[in-house]
Amino acid sequence: MAIIANGADAPDFELDSHLDSKVKLSDFRGKKNVMLVFYPLDFTPT
Repeated sequence: MAIIANGADAPDFELDSHLDSKVKLSDFRGKKNVMLVFYPLDFTPT
């Protein structure tokens, strides 16, 4: 995975949503603000 420079557009990707459908980052381009948050180990058993 390449490092993205500050201010650069994020690459498009697709994920499963909680509504049993697919969501692409590009679906929100020009429509909504998107905040990506990563919680390492947050949803794993300890």
